[in-house]
Amino acid sequence: MDWTEKYRPSSLSEIRGNDTARDELREWAETWEDHRQTVILHGSPGVGKTSAAHALAADLDWPTIELNASDSRTKDVIKRVAGEAAKSGTLTAGESGRRLVILDEADNLHGNVDRGGSRAITELVKEASQPMVLIANEFYEMSNGLRNACQDIEFRDVSKRSIVPVLRDLCRKEGIEFDDAALDQVGEMNSGDLRGAIKDLQALGEGRDRLAAEDVVTGERDRTNGVFDYLDTVIKEAGAQEALEASYDVDETPDDLINWIEDNMPKDYAGEELAVAYDFLANADRWLGRVRETQNYTFWRYAADNMTAGVAAARREPKGGWTRYGPPSYWSKLGRTSGTRDTRDYVARQVAAENGTSMSTARREIMPHLAAMTHHCKNRELTVAMAARYDLDEKQVSFVTGSGEDTNKVGSIVEDARRLREELAVEHAGGAFDGESEATGIGEDSAGDADGDTQSSLDAGSEDGDGDAAGEGSDTDTTGEKAGTDAAGDDETEPDDQQSGLSDFV
Repeated sequence: MDWTEKYRPSSLSEIRGNDTARDELREWAETWEDHRQTVILHGSPGVGKTSAAHALAADLDWPTIELNASDSRTKDVIKRVAGEAAKSGTLTAGESGRRLVILDEADNLHGNVDRGGSRAITELVKEASQPMVLIANEFYEMSNGLRNACQDIEFRDVSKRSIVPVLRDLCRKEGIEFDDAALDQVGEMNSGDLRGAIKDLQALGEGRDRLAAEDVVTGERDRTNGVFDYLDTVIKEAGAQEALEASYDVDETPDDLINWIEDNMPKDYAGEELAVAYDFLANADRWLGRVRETQNYTFWRYAADNMTAGVAAARREPKGGWTRYGPPSYWSKLGRTSGTRDTRDYVARQVAAENGTSMSTARREIMPHLAAMTHHCKNRELTVAMAARYDLDEKQVSFVTGSGEDTNKVGSIVEDARRLREELAVEHAGGAFDGESEATGIGEDSAGDADGDTQSSLDAGSEDGDGDAAGEGSDTDTTGEKAGTDAAGDDETEPDDQQSGLSDFV
């Protein structure tokens, strides 16, 4: 049995690492009659948001009705199911005449995609006569109207100091002896993600009487958005379409995700279904090879179709029980590649901070386009503009463009980018690309690179031989603007995570 379910907190007092949020949630519930507001619990995956909602209901003897926004995205479904539950009287309610309606993944409602679901939820929280809790990972991906209609409580990442005592307690309950260093390492690998730490501990500890430090995979794994839950979804539970849609919420590139699936799929599949699933994985790998060869990241979608929908469609019979999933086997060798992953994460953080997006959006939506537009630094001015905006060094420019880190070309690009940032800091007293007027200033004031003939960085996309790549970025931005308009779900407009800011380079 999954330890995160087996040892799920049964009371708010058992919630670890978010004492302030826990107390705010209790106060919200105890004073609900006075304010009758819906509350949004938001924060990173695995920090205890859903567990806290169920623990609160247990403390107050409120029956729960739980829905998932990803599964029930239409306006009619939300009004029929959540609406009736939130507006109904005391039927099947607790002793206080209350029931708790929990809507998980509430940030997965996006305008036209959910066919009116976002607006339906906004209307519902204003009219509900029962307490409602919305669970979200990305608070600012929700519409302004919905956020303004609710109280919000932030659940912060759980520190290693709070995670390790929980792991120690679970080992004792399971009769597993342990080295303190082993639990420290699991806590360090999952700093911020308590659920991920518990899942890792179970994967490492089951079948062992003792957990030693050397038993813990030494390579630091990426914090993912429920990758173990996703493996259950794609391998055991979901149909093809649902498996594909679920992959959108997993913070892994297709290159990494295929390794997760390939290593864990044989634990549940056998015979014909395993052979068919491997055929789909082989097709996915061919598409990934085409991406690496051409730097055309639009091919990722075909790889994703095969490795997710294809593998789910290969299932011939229902799968049950708990499976001991684990990180891909090659992760034990990650010491040799941890520098590359650190470089990728640094670039993603810079892109996310500059464009006002989440890191997952930066990695999955923006960086592939940057790589295509600056491939091998062929569009030099565009590459200088990118390096200046995101403050990239030789290693990071090499990572994005696929060029050799030690080449003179990359070195001169970084030097020009550094000079450009310094000039702009003096001229504008702000960031390198701080608004449209400043971006225009770059073209006017920064003429002259190492060869003395640099044109406007922002004009490079249309005048270089790689104009098609730059045009791709422009199309993406236009799509992002439309998505941002539709996503609000009401008459208000807000910035959308899909607006990548790539037009700044074109």
